[in-house]
Amino acid sequence: MTVLIGNPKPHSRTRTVALATAAALHARLTHCPTPVGAPTMIDLSELTAELVGQGSRPETLDEVLEAVRRPGLLLVASPTFKAAYSGLLKLFVDVLPRGALTGVVAVPLMTAARSGHRHVVDTYLGTLLAEAGACVPAPGLCVLEREFDTAEVGIELWVDRAAPAVVDALADVPDPAAEPGVSRR
Repeated sequence: MTVLIGNPKPHSRTRTVALATAAALHARLTHCPTPVGAPTMIDLSELTAELVGQGSRPETLDEVLEAVRRPGLLLVASPTFKAAYSGLLKLFVDVLPRGALTGVVAVPLMTAARSGHRHVVDTYLGTLLAEAGACVPAPGLCVLEREFDTAEVGIELWVDRAAPAVVDALADVPDPAAEPGVSRR
């Protein structure tokens, strides 16, 4: 499982929620017919210069672009900025070629200040991921700032609802590069 953090602030609360969600989802999917590997994190706040063409590590950006395009599970997290996902995440997705996420099962996650922004995770982020070619099999998770201290409860409830659809979607993703017995990311 790859966890893509789209918050421009390093070590953000969005990152904390995303990693907790990835751990819960991984624990649930470990014993499924199509198991996923342990979560690996990509924090876009560490690649801002590369994304705007000013960085000294273009090979790092190439590696990240390759990682998110691999068939398997991708959890994408963003804070809500002005009733949408972050500009940093949008910049990253714009760098991807058309249809780059074909074969990827994507799970959208957002954090928000107001309950009126809960819909943004599906209306905007889920739609963005589908437009990039990903299969988005379940409604995303939105964790409000006032829920951060008890986020585990909401995460577990969401995993209970989302896991069956994610499992089904992963079973449908061909993985031609894998050898028998090798798990997906």
